[in-house]
Amino acid sequence: MTEQTNTKPSSPYVSPGMPALDMNGKTTSFFEFWPTWAVYIPVVFQWIALGIRHRSFTLPLLANPKLPLAGMVGVGKSELLAQATGSCDDAVLAWMKVNRTRAPLARQVEDLLEQMQQRGLEFPVVGKPDIGCRGAGVKLLHNRQELQDCLENYPLNSAMLIQKLASYEAEAGVFFVRHPDRPQGEIISLALKYTPYVVGDGQSTLKQLIQADPRASELQHLYLSRHHDKLDSIIDEGQPYKLVFSASHCRGAIFRDANDLITPELNQAINQMMADLPEFYYGRMDIKFADITHLQQGANLEIVEINSASSESLHIWDRKTPFREAMRSLLFQYKTLFELGAANRKRGYRPPKFKELLVRWKHERELTACYPETD
Repeated sequence: MTEQTNTKPSSPYVSPGMPALDMNGKTTSFFEFWPTWAVYIPVVFQWIALGIRHRSFTLPLLANPKLPLAGMVGVGKSELLAQATGSCDDAVLAWMKVNRTRAPLARQVEDLLEQMQQRGLEFPVVGKPDIGCRGAGVKLLHNRQELQDCLENYPLNSAMLIQKLASYEAEAGVFFVRHPDRPQGEIISLALKYTPYVVGDGQSTLKQLIQADPRASELQHLYLSRHHDKLDSIIDEGQPYKLVFSASHCRGAIFRDANDLITPELNQAINQMMADLPEFYYGRMDIKFADITHLQQGANLEIVEINSASSESLHIWDRKTPFREAMRSLLFQYKTLFELGAANRKRGYRPPKFKELLVRWKHERELTACYPETD
């Protein structure tokens, strides 16, 4: 995608608690929406070189040794969340796992509603695949019918997570690394995750608002099908309309580098949480917060998800991040994975077979093809 520029000053609507979003100048970086394989070509060459040096091509899959493949691919979110204790468990938004069975769908939903009631989960809730990445299949569910429609898309023997909706809309991606031999880790990347909106003028349809927006107009393929039933609706004047619920980059969310917001208090709060997640050394937390002050204080944070070995430092998707910096960051991450894997190998853990990686990767791809469209 080519760089797009907006010469008109703009101050778009942002979620409560988020700083103002500057959209002047270019709206995307030239590489922001490249295919994943193209972005990761340098990583592949580095992986081969480091695999030869360390005498193992699967060493990174030991980075989080209590998680299969360190969570690289094909591993259920529930496998990691179930290991959380103490302050980490307290911070994770309440969740439950639902297995798709051969029982009649209506009966499954009835049982699920009873379980939700027992666990204090009330609509709206978030439904998302247990196995999946990059925001695939994430849905905001408002009622029984939407829950049933969502579950119907899941193949037999697959699993969905039902999770409490966060108290806040503001969100950040916090990337954390700790060496197994050190008591403290550090935040290596912080990025703010902006939900994109258009604002009604009382005359234009939703489709026209999307087409007139400097950034959204370049990402119509991400927005139009998702809102196909509302494209001809007139949005009231001054009314913000949310284009994306799941703040995932590949689904059209906007990311901004926020490394300058990292504080000792935030770093300490994340360290305390991660100390209560056994043998977890590498990954990114998607965190909801009330406002920037609370984020920097590490106060009242809500963990939506913990991403592991395949996660990225989200600041690389800031429109102003140079290509060289983005590549440097990715290469640093995968070099770190090898270093963590080597340290854990010394502690007695054995690298998995490459075949397991292929099997789980294939399984995840097959499941992802079945999930409903992301909200």
